[in-house]
Amino acid sequence: MRSDRMSVSASEEVEFNKDSFLDEAVDALYEKRGSTREKALAVIIEAFNSNLQQGQQFVERKFATLLHQCLNSIKKGSSKEISLASHTIGLLALTVGPGDNAREILEESMIPLSQAFKSGSDPSKTASLLECMAVITFVGGNDPEDTEKSMQIIWQVVHPKLGSNVVAVKPSAAVITAVVSAWSFLLTTMDGWRLSPKLWQESITYLSSLLDKDDRSVRIAAGEALAVIFEMGSLEKFAAETKGSSDGSVSEGNKSKEGFSYIQGLKGKILNQVRDLSVEAGGKGSAKKDLNNQRNLFKDVLEFLEDCYSPTTSMKIGGDLLQTSSWSQLIQLNFLRCFLAGGFTKHMQENEFLQDIFGFTPNKRNLLGSEHMSNGEKRMYKSPNSALNKARTQLLNKQRMLSAGKNFGHYAVNVGDEDS
Repeated sequence: MRSDRMSVSASEEVEFNKDSFLDEAVDALYEKRGSTREKALAVIIEAFNSNLQQGQQFVERKFATLLHQCLNSIKKGSSKEISLASHTIGLLALTVGPGDNAREILEESMIPLSQAFKSGSDPSKTASLLECMAVITFVGGNDPEDTEKSMQIIWQVVHPKLGSNVVAVKPSAAVITAVVSAWSFLLTTMDGWRLSPKLWQESITYLSSLLDKDDRSVRIAAGEALAVIFEMGSLEKFAAETKGSSDGSVSEGNKSKEGFSYIQGLKGKILNQVRDLSVEAGGKGSAKKDLNNQRNLFKDVLEFLEDCYSPTTSMKIGGDLLQTSSWSQLIQLNFLRCFLAGGFTKHMQENEFLQDIFGFTPNKRNLLGSEHMSNGEKRMYKSPNSALNKARTQLLNKQRMLSAGKNFGHYAVNVGDEDS
């Protein structure tokens, strides 16, 4: 009994420290020094990934403050700060789940995110912005119009609307991969009928062209996107719509036949491309793992195109099995797994929104004691080399400097200061 009391007491003390530390991190987002804000955002991300319950309790108190300080970072920060702030907003949306708060995140973030795409061309920053837009739309989008709007903004990163004072910049392979992945992720939530024939033709033609690119990550992203399109039956719908769109005139009838023939020809071309990529030989300097990933993916795509057989996957999460049986589920799982990274397991075990998405119900016995810190979490918070403790030390040093000459050790922040 004494041992239990000591354990609970230690846990409560750690929880208190973590809570106050998150408050300090959010306060640090008001600092003028960009590096201080970057460290604070890294702390918040690590804390949100390691303890979902703690994050949920924290955002109940500081939701609006955290959102708007992150948006300020996106408007005024460096590329690194923008990347961290974007990731934080995405985590915030997944933490609060669907509802009014998620809706507010989407509405408040759309303009700052859209403008941030136009400032600079750092690939990692752009990728973080794309992931953020995809995640907040996935959680906070109430209707198909929201999703379609975000998909259009994402698509324009590689297909910008050119004006008299806009110069087309060729996107890097990393940016193309991020665009296609984010677009595909949102496509999994859409009804293919909603998208216009013009958009289908443009997107399918573009994705087919990406299968011929040198970069393997681009080819894989394009293959996954095309798999979702075929699974939705969207190519067939588009072809049928094109075939039946004639108003009866000879010219319109010829256009419809040409459009239908084009789509059928494009489908045959994609099938040949997929077949070639499923058996591609390794070239000079080719990474074996990447090559195997490509072959495996396109074998699955080929099997689906020829036999309508969707890939099934399963993975262990804390002793429980999470399974997928469609391309849409697989794309969603891979995207969220990549976005959450080290926090994926924790979110799948405790985040009801994600559990509903994948039909995943963790066994209660595997979650016993989850309200207490795991050994890994204890190491994370106690280790002097952890990112959290390094940032904590730096923030506390800053706090001591700001508190010098005062009679109390409170983190002093001038809320009126503007970010640099």
